[in-house]
Amino acid sequence: MRIGFVLFDGMTMMDLAGFYEAITWLGILKAKEDVSWSFCADKAEVTDDRHLKLKADEVLRNLGAFDLVFLPGGMTTRKLRYDEDFMQWIRTAKDVPYKVSVCTGALLWGAAGVLAGKKATTNAAAYDLLAPYCSEVIPARVVRDGSVITGGGVTASIDLGLYMVEMLTSTETVIQVQNKLEYPYYQPGRLSDVYTRTV
Repeated sequence: MRIGFVLFDGMTMMDLAGFYEAITWLGILKAKEDVSWSFCADKAEVTDDRHLKLKADEVLRNLGAFDLVFLPGGMTTRKLRYDEDFMQWIRTAKDVPYKVSVCTGALLWGAAGVLAGKKATTNAAAYDLLAPYCSEVIPARVVRDGSVITGGGVTASIDLGLYMVEMLTSTETVIQVQNKLEYPYYQPGRLSDVYTRTV
């Protein structure tokens, strides 16, 4: 399973870190075959919203090469959604099996046309910004609509990562990961509690 993490200037590190910490246990525990991941950006180095510098593994790689593409959020998503060069790059992920975002990363999927006719979520402060892009904004921690899985604000990235681990493997595996993270808030074995539409 090939995972692509998208980086950009002004992103919120917690959005990335929570999901990254959870989902990469798929490889560490060998819960899925051939798990690999790459940090991708539109330039060699980006700076997050607190001035942390991050180096990309790959610049402007075709995101369609991945099985899962993850978009974090951050205040800059509000402008990036109108950056046609950046959005053309994001659109290369339109056919990947799992298009995942947390917080305002959903605005980028929306601007890419990925959320058309779908239900989604984002940070509560950005519900009004997301609404024009999707069929309905759901005030939930995690929302799945077919191949698109969106998470709420910031720390929902941990829940989203654990949800993906459980969805892709099993309740037993996600409990292992949850214990590694010492994160007691996710409720394993209750995938049906996540707002889901798979048709």
